[in-house]
Amino acid sequence: MYKSIIILVITLLSISVKAQKLNDTILMIDNKAISYAEFERIYNKNKVNSDNDTMSLSEYMKLFVDFKLKVIEAEDLGLDTTESFIKEINGYKVQLEKPYFTDKKTDSALIVEAYEHLKWILKGSHILILCEKDALPKDTLKAYNKILEIRKKVLNGEDFSILAKKYSEDPSAKSNGGYLGYFTAFDMVYPFEEAAYKTEIGGISKITRTRFGYHIIKIDDKIKNRGQIKVAHIMLTVPKGSSVEKENEAFKKINNIYDSIQNGVDFADMVKKYSDDGNTRNSGGELSYFGFTTRNIIRDFVDAAFKLQNVGDVSKPVKTSYGYHIIKLLKVKPIGTFEEEKAIIKNKISKDERARRATEIVLNRLKKEYKLKIYKNALNQFYTDVDTSLYIGKWSSDRLLKSNTRLFTFADSMIYTQKDFAKVISNDKKRRQEKPLQVLIDYEFNRYVNRKITDFEKSRLKIKYPEYKYLLQEYHDGILLFTLMDDKVWSKAIKDSVGLEKFYNEHKNKYMWGERVEATTYIYNNKDYEPKIKKLAIKTAKKGLDLNDVKEDFINKTITKDSLFTLEIIKQKYSKGDNNIIDALEWKQGVIYSNDKDNDCKLIYINGVVAPEPKLLEEAKGLITADYQNYLEKQWMQELHSKHKIIINDKLLNTIEK
Repeated sequence: MYKSIIILVITLLSISVKAQKLNDTILMIDNKAISYAEFERIYNKNKVNSDNDTMSLSEYMKLFVDFKLKVIEAEDLGLDTTESFIKEINGYKVQLEKPYFTDKKTDSALIVEAYEHLKWILKGSHILILCEKDALPKDTLKAYNKILEIRKKVLNGEDFSILAKKYSEDPSAKSNGGYLGYFTAFDMVYPFEEAAYKTEIGGISKITRTRFGYHIIKIDDKIKNRGQIKVAHIMLTVPKGSSVEKENEAFKKINNIYDSIQNGVDFADMVKKYSDDGNTRNSGGELSYFGFTTRNIIRDFVDAAFKLQNVGDVSKPVKTSYGYHIIKLLKVKPIGTFEEEKAIIKNKISKDERARRATEIVLNRLKKEYKLKIYKNALNQFYTDVDTSLYIGKWSSDRLLKSNTRLFTFADSMIYTQKDFAKVISNDKKRRQEKPLQVLIDYEFNRYVNRKITDFEKSRLKIKYPEYKYLLQEYHDGILLFTLMDDKVWSKAIKDSVGLEKFYNEHKNKYMWGERVEATTYIYNNKDYEPKIKKLAIKTAKKGLDLNDVKEDFINKTITKDSLFTLEIIKQKYSKGDNNIIDALEWKQGVIYSNDKDNDCKLIYINGVVAPEPKLLEEAKGLITADYQNYLEKQWMQELHSKHKIIINDKLLNTIEK
């Protein structure tokens, strides 16, 4: 017992010491204190992401000091108050806040559930009783009782299709008996999808509420989802109302085409010769990928295409409302693994109403955490004071707009009155949907409460979640650093042509060419003229003639009758490795090389070796500009160091684990 107490005391002391150390100041720049925790976090993060494990703690600290000096300078210059900075940091802030308002467990479960649903395709029907999402309780109860009675009839054996035609408030049910066809994940609104996938084949779902109303669903079949397929087709159109003769003619022709394909005639050739589909005729009849539940392709065609099992299989002629088709399976793209599909599913969920579930869980947790209290009597006064002028954005109430009566409170100190809420709905001049006023007030009130709790939580994220605080600080500092470095170093080096040239002249011996060779290349299209071109090369080199004049004179005087002759002359300096042919030649004045590979006649004349010399500014501008930027940054950092007082807590620094 005594030993356990000693261990507990030591543990608590070590935790206390560690917590104290994290809050201790490791660096002071003027009167700005930087904590041990901030430096340790950046040090460890850089250590993980860096290939350089040899850098010492003091070297890391030097880089950190330089970084902080730049950020402080940017703040001193007011760069964190500019419109562009505020817009950019707010954009990052929105992205960083999102994960804190989504329940991670729910989010993950929804992704897994959607993937499992995607593996299967359902065939079903439904009966719908309309009921608005925000209907009054009496109207909601009326709709619910109606669907409840219909469900009892179905369970007692009455025909689902007949009941759908008689009772369903889905307009299409009158003709299709509530038949929906095939669907998979994301094809239906989420509550409907969820209920459908929980229902066995031949079964009837529980009563399900969606934004449209109440549903019962009958599941007729469940098949494995093969993913998407790509097919090609040959189509012979048979317009609606065609004569029997026209129909028979098309039928005979499509069967002859099918027989030819079976006997080995190329499918693509038959497409080009016979298909009436002008959009695909020149591409072998290829269509875009589609799935079994795709809605914009006629059902008969989809069914026939998905009966093909192996790539290369060709269907027998298929009749649709367009005419006759022969379909060939080209490719199958099955559903990927969970990891492959995860990002796509997550993106779809973010645009789907199921995403609200993960958000609502967080909101409900926050309401409980901050002890939200709603004063119902104060809210009831809005039901009596608000009139239909709210629909057109013209409502106002002197009494409520002056009332300090509490409407709701949370987190002890957050108090909102009737006046606060009245201002919000009276100042919002938008037109609203004409639904029952009590429903509309409840909707606006819930939005207002949720917004206030969300805003409050956002204001506390830095306190509650250190990771959020540090990430936001990183974005803040990073944006400032980029802006300031661009102004003081990067763009300045590019724009400052005088300074760049001065820097080059002072350091030009750093940018040297090695030994090079100067060669003149003659490119021509007729081998018969090579002897004359050799003489021309030797003469040009000896007399140092202008190449443009040489070319023009040679063509005008020597090539008098050959109008197809072309000549190109290029003089250039080469380093080792620039050109394989030049590398292989002896670097000696007067050496001549010629070839006529690929009808491209080429003669190279070596003019001589060029001794090492400084590169011109334009020849090494990229490297010189980079060095000039480094020079400017070094000069600037010296100024910043002399401008600020810097104190490093070396004792604390050395306690960081290496």
